[in-house]
Amino acid sequence: MSAPPPEKGSSAPAPPIPALARFEAGLLVLVLAAMTVLPVFSVVLRRLFDWSSAGPNLWVQHLNLVLAFVGAVVAARTGRHLSLSTGELLRLDPRLQRRISSFTSAMATAVTIMLAWAAADFVRAELGGARELPGGIPVWTLQLVMPVGFAAMALYLAWYGNSSWRGRLSAILVSAMAAGLALIPVGSRSPVVWVGSLMLLVAVALGAPIYTVMGGLAMLLFYGQPLPTPISAVPLETFQLVASPTLPAIPLFTLAGYLLAEGGASRRLVELFRHWCGWMPGGISAAAVLVCAFFTTFTGASGVTILALGGLLLPSLVKSGYSKRFAMGLLIASGSIGLLFPPSLPVILYGVVAQVPIDQLFISGAVPGILLVLLLVAMGVGHAIRNRVPTQAFIPREALQSLWRAKWEVLLPVGILVGIFGGFVTIFEAAAMTAAYAFFTEVVVHRDLRLKQDIPRVFVECGTLMGGVLIILGVALGLTNYLIDAEVPMLATKWAQAHIGTKIGFILALNLFLLVVGCLMDIFSAIIVVVPLIVPIATVFGMDPVHLGILFLANLELGYLTPPVGMNLFLGAYRFERPVTEMYRVALPFLAILLVGVLLIAYVPSMTTWAHEPGTSTAISFEEELLEDTQPEAATPAPDAALPLGNLNLEALLAGDDDDSAEPPSEPSTKQQSEQSSP
Repeated sequence: MSAPPPEKGSSAPAPPIPALARFEAGLLVLVLAAMTVLPVFSVVLRRLFDWSSAGPNLWVQHLNLVLAFVGAVVAARTGRHLSLSTGELLRLDPRLQRRISSFTSAMATAVTIMLAWAAADFVRAELGGARELPGGIPVWTLQLVMPVGFAAMALYLAWYGNSSWRGRLSAILVSAMAAGLALIPVGSRSPVVWVGSLMLLVAVALGAPIYTVMGGLAMLLFYGQPLPTPISAVPLETFQLVASPTLPAIPLFTLAGYLLAEGGASRRLVELFRHWCGWMPGGISAAAVLVCAFFTTFTGASGVTILALGGLLLPSLVKSGYSKRFAMGLLIASGSIGLLFPPSLPVILYGVVAQVPIDQLFISGAVPGILLVLLLVAMGVGHAIRNRVPTQAFIPREALQSLWRAKWEVLLPVGILVGIFGGFVTIFEAAAMTAAYAFFTEVVVHRDLRLKQDIPRVFVECGTLMGGVLIILGVALGLTNYLIDAEVPMLATKWAQAHIGTKIGFILALNLFLLVVGCLMDIFSAIIVVVPLIVPIATVFGMDPVHLGILFLANLELGYLTPPVGMNLFLGAYRFERPVTEMYRVALPFLAILLVGVLLIAYVPSMTTWAHEPGTSTAISFEEELLEDTQPEAATPAPDAALPLGNLNLEALLAGDDDDSAEPPSEPSTKQQSEQSSP
């Protein structure tokens, strides 16, 4: 999948209101800045003055909701919502391509308008509540961003998805027809669900945004139930997830990655690894792999690594004597290689969804992560030896100088690990401090980024990407909850027991299934949708929960390289300006060697279970130590929460709350929402 870049030579229609575009960008900058500053301020007060308050964290949770929807609006305006890359494989007649664009635009517009309607219904039900944020601000005032955001997205999708007024009017007509589905009697809705689902799948295969099929399917399935659930259940789940205590860590770590990538950090790290590794065969390629792994830990395999570093690393590898084909394949494979190292965002999200302690996932993922890195390094060493790629002399003085120049970047992961595992800050606070540290390093220390010229652009780029990702996560949770209500995990477990039988067979089937999932879905939505389905099955077959988590993430990491629609293949084709079919060929050797690594992770569970007793998922002590300092009385999770947020200690660790006011108000359950809203 990809967030498609603007087509060369295309002339998109001008924004209907240019001032509105400037307002959206400015709001993204302000929200991201506030999300960074407030947790840092909270940590300073707690550590220096022994004063704790839940206010900053609660505000950041709800600002994350604003970030998600404003970013999604900008993504709709700029055509950068995540979508499957299958459309790029089709070399179609321009006239047919315009018709396909009109169809996908109409479907996306219709789904988004229905989501706006559902969100308005959800906010209307919230108006009677007395819940407030610190400062006396009603929660519903921030929830208004949901219907307004969906409505703005629908307008942009209708406008930019068509080059003629006929196409735009068609999008409006399809939306009106979708609204009319409410008039169909309950007992006659099954054909509508089947036809609508098929149309959504075709639309997303042709390039419609991924969130449209997730949200559209969720609303259709709720709509088609014998006792229909109001479609406002979907925005309810979106709000509960996006405004949860954990999710703000994702955009904040991503912001840190953007700041480092857009500044000079990549150049300094390349020089560092070149001076320290360049003396050995394959040293330059090893340096490229390590730099990519470093950045991917922050960006979460979102494509930023390839787009930001590809232009720097490819010429360096070719100049050092590597063939261009090998260099492109190495960089494509390295674009997602750091997923298992802290503070990887997918690991955090997996721990939340699967209720596995995040610290154990990070510790247990160290050996598999190092294995995958070493496999790529070995590929580079072998290529260098076979092709007699020259090495460079190790000069201690230059090596030490490169280390001194990159000292700020080298200290960053050390500070994160000490802060989190030492119990000084929560993961959420660590994300904010990492973003602030990256800002200080790139703007104040090295001055690679200018405050007025560069920082707004970087913040908008990050916010746009995160808007597209967070919207997918929110609507995907609505689909997941329908699947759970329909007892799909239980049915899948019974089927697996009847047809697979053995643990070895299950692991093999799981590997094949996850490879397909990895190339069709972004990793975040895959975690939300797929994890609740496979965890019960894995439990029946006796898989250790931590082993399952590492295997899941490693498989999805491999899915980014899997033809025909692995995301890294299309990002590489765009960044290196080469046909995507060429990317298939250059990536295959790396896909094969990484597949060996994934199979080792799958069938040698001791690689992941060495740090804990197999079959257990008990968090290590630093969580309890932090709780003693920050939360005398643990808050009980809301019983109606749609998404379990892990064990009590872990949720408190992530929330970092201090007193009774720190507990976020519980949200109404889907059933309660049904009583408050009309179908």
